[in-house]
Order: sequence, then C-alpha cells, then structure tokens
Amino acid sequence: MTHRQIMEALSGLLIGLFVAILSSTIVSNALPRILADIGGGQSAYTWVVTASLLAVTATTPIWGKLSDLFSKKLLIQLALVIYVLGSVVAGFSTSPGMLIACRLVQGVGAGGLSALTQVIMAAMISPRQRGRYSGYLGATFAVATVGGPLVGGVIVDSSLGWRWCFYVGVPFAVVALIVLQKTLHLPTVRREVKIDWAGAFFITAAVSLLMIWVSLGGDTYAWMSWQTAVMVPLAVVLGAVFVVIETRAAQPIVPLRLFRNATITLTSLASLFVGVAMFAGTVFLSQYFQLARGKTPTMSGLMTIPLIAGLFLSSMISGRIITRTGRWKGFLVGGGLLVTAGSVTLGTIRAGTPYPEVAVWMALLGLGIGMMMQNLVLAVQNQVTVGDLGAASSLVTFFRSLGGAVGVSALGAVLGNRVTHFVSDGLARLHIDHAAGASGGIPDVDTLPAPVRGVVEGAYGHGVADVFLYAAPCALVAFILVLFIKEVALRNRNGLQQATAGTGRSAEAEGVRPTGA
Repeated sequence: MTHRQIMEALSGLLIGLFVAILSSTIVSNALPRILADIGGGQSAYTWVVTASLLAVTATTPIWGKLSDLFSKKLLIQLALVIYVLGSVVAGFSTSPGMLIACRLVQGVGAGGLSALTQVIMAAMISPRQRGRYSGYLGATFAVATVGGPLVGGVIVDSSLGWRWCFYVGVPFAVVALIVLQKTLHLPTVRREVKIDWAGAFFITAAVSLLMIWVSLGGDTYAWMSWQTAVMVPLAVVLGAVFVVIETRAAQPIVPLRLFRNATITLTSLASLFVGVAMFAGTVFLSQYFQLARGKTPTMSGLMTIPLIAGLFLSSMISGRIITRTGRWKGFLVGGGLLVTAGSVTLGTIRAGTPYPEVAVWMALLGLGIGMMMQNLVLAVQNQVTVGDLGAASSLVTFFRSLGGAVGVSALGAVLGNRVTHFVSDGLARLHIDHAAGASGGIPDVDTLPAPVRGVVEGAYGHGVADVFLYAAPCALVAFILVLFIKEVALRNRNGLQQATAGTGRSAEAEGVRPTGA
C-alpha cells in the first residue's frame, strides 16, 4: 500500500479508535455530576469506570483471535455497531446499575476497536515504518483523552445535560463506519474457526471476582474476613482453570506458547503494571480537580492538558525517531523511568499545591506513558509471524486493560478508605458529627458549609495523592521489566507480505496457518 492508501485507511481506524477512547474519557469529569443525579458513591464511581475496562480486558483476546479467523474489516465495523448501541442505551440510564451494564456493552465494542486497530495496522505496515504511523495512534489517544473530559465537562455544564455525554460519540462512529467501508481493503485470511469460549469465561470470572474483592474490601467487609478467605482462593482457582484450558484449546484466546518468547513475556507483564499507572492518572485526577480544588467539569478537563500534552509529544516524536533509526528500547526504558517519577511526585500533591507544580508532575507521567504505550505493542508485533499477529497484538492490550481494571478497582477502594479516614479525622478536630458532614456518596462540594468543605477538599487532595503513591511501585516494576527486554531490529515487511513471502500467491489464496513465535 502506498502512503496515501495507508493514510486513507488509517483515517477510518483513527476515527474508530477516537470513539473507543472518547467513550471512557468523556465521562471522567461528568461522573461526579452523573452520580449525584442518579445516586451512587465511590464504589459506583469506580465500577462505572472498571465495568468498561473489564469488558475491554475480557474481549480483547477474543477480538484478536477473531481477527486471525475472519475479515478484519467486518469485525471492526461490528465493534463500532456494538459501541453505538451501548452508548445510546447508556444515555437513558436511571440508576448506577443500569449505567454500569451499558458501560459493559460499550467496553465490548471499545475492546474490538482498540485491538483491531493495532492488528490492521500490523497487516498494512512493516514494523520499521509502523513507528511513524504509531505516532498518529498516540496523537489520537492524546486528543481523545484531553478532548473527552473537555467535551464532557462542557456538556454537563450546559443545558444539554450529562446524558449527551453518551450520545456525542455516535456521529463519530457512523463516520468511521462509512470511511472504513470505502477505504479499508484487506484480503480475508480463511482458517478453521474455533473460538475458545471456555477460556474467555474463566478469565472473565477470575478477573471479575478479584475486582469485586478489592473494590468492596475494607468498606463492606474487613480485608481479613471470611469473604476474603473465599474470594481470593476462588479467583486463583478460576485463573488456574483458565491456564489449563488454554494449554488444551485448539486455538486459545491467549496462546501460552507465545510466552516462550522472553520479549513477549516481559512486554506483557510491563503492560500490566503500566496500565495501573496510566488509568490512575486519567481516572482519579478529575476527582482531584473537582473535589479537592472545587473546579467545574470543564476546568477540570483543561487542567489535565499537561498530562495529555506530554503523552501527545512523546508518542509522536518517539514514533518518528524509531522509524528513522529502528531503535526502540531506549524509549521504553526512558518511559518507565518517567512514569515512575511522575507517579511518585504526584503522590506529594495536596488540595493547596500550586497548579504549576501539579502540571509539571502530570507532564512527567504523560511523557512516560506516551513512550511506552505504543512501543510495547510494536516490540511484540516484531516478534511474531502473521498467523499470531492478532493474538500477540491483543495480548499487550489485554494485560494493559487488565492492569487498568484491577488497578482502578483497587485504587478506587484505597481512595474511598483514605477519604473516609481523613474526613472523619478532620471533622473530629472541628468537633462536628461525621454524619452531618458526609453522606457516603460523591459530595457536591459547592453545597457544603465552609468548614466541612475545607475538610472534604483536603481529604480528596490527600487521598488522590495516596492513590499515586500506591501506583508508583507498579510503575517501578514496569521500568525494571523493560530493562531486561532484548532489542531486536525492526522488520521491513508487513504482516501480509510475511504471509505470502516466497509463495507468489495471495494471502486469501494461501489460507495462512498460525505458526510458532
């Protein structure tokens, strides 16, 4: 494909990816207002976010496997349709439970868009040139991440109301459908169809049970309780059953043989820990600005621009340098160091911390995430043949989403517990009854009396900082893991060229079979 053909097809992919990211970021600044309207506390706040991440985590390997079996074009269009349906129904939500269910449906579609975009790019573009185009993915991620909270904040502050946060992505999805239909033309690789539904069920069950445990622990029940004694071992058993199923499945959703490759193992684990730090930044900073600093949803979005600007610049610049030099490990190492530094420094913020200082720490985190996010995928794609391209690409996204889902759930529980502790202490010092100052839900700080408001803002400022301190060790582990990744020269042939090399036949005629890593 020529550069023009790639850019035409890429335009539809990027619009689809924009929609997927927008679905998660547009509600971040609106959630305090949404939950104040339909009811719900910190647990509901966490689950509205993690429901989508859980669906992405569970379905990403399935979408990746399906892309090795069916038409990639048809699949990404199906993912867009699922996303649209989930979004429309979410706009009619009347309770936290209904909203969480709709977010699950949105997550199924978003998981397909995230995974298939990477797979289709790998089929069209060689690893050496992919760095250049991966920069566009990073830029799209940055624009959607900063644009989502801004658009969501403006919608919530306007007469439209929060329900339009879910409707606004629908036109973009329709445009993406049309553009993909006109510009994306890939040969269909036909293979025997065997989907590992049992594996998908057990990994979803294991992750869901783990998330329920960490989100309710320390609140609904004590960490050392019979619930913990039941849930944790059961989650371990479900995970073990998943591993056994994957060793016997004809076409597993997570091919365990891929982990024989050290690069794939290290990048997957690094993605798991990067996901914790990445989603902590995008999810909890909105609560910091709205509940600790008293900003409107719109201003909250504007104040996170340093985080997104860092992500945008580092992903674009690193992509171009990698294309020119073929060297990528330095960016992973530098990114891991910056993510760790950003998490540690954000762990020092308080409600009254000067904004320029907070902006610098956010920029550090964004620069690190931008260097690691796409390049971890690139490192894996460079290690596998076309038959495993979909499964391997979705593997990194799977672990990143898994880290984000479990991390947000766990860190949300940490935030809820820390805020409760700080509010109780603050009100006790003022000799105010705790019941008079907190209802257990997400507070509307504008309606609180001045002394109570100061206590609540201070509690959220300190609580969000503690969240980043808990995320920092995860970032450090990711940094240590990428140090051990061996740099391999990037190939100059794309997935389709690999499939047909030396045969003189088309990929469609060849019916390429999966091969070992």
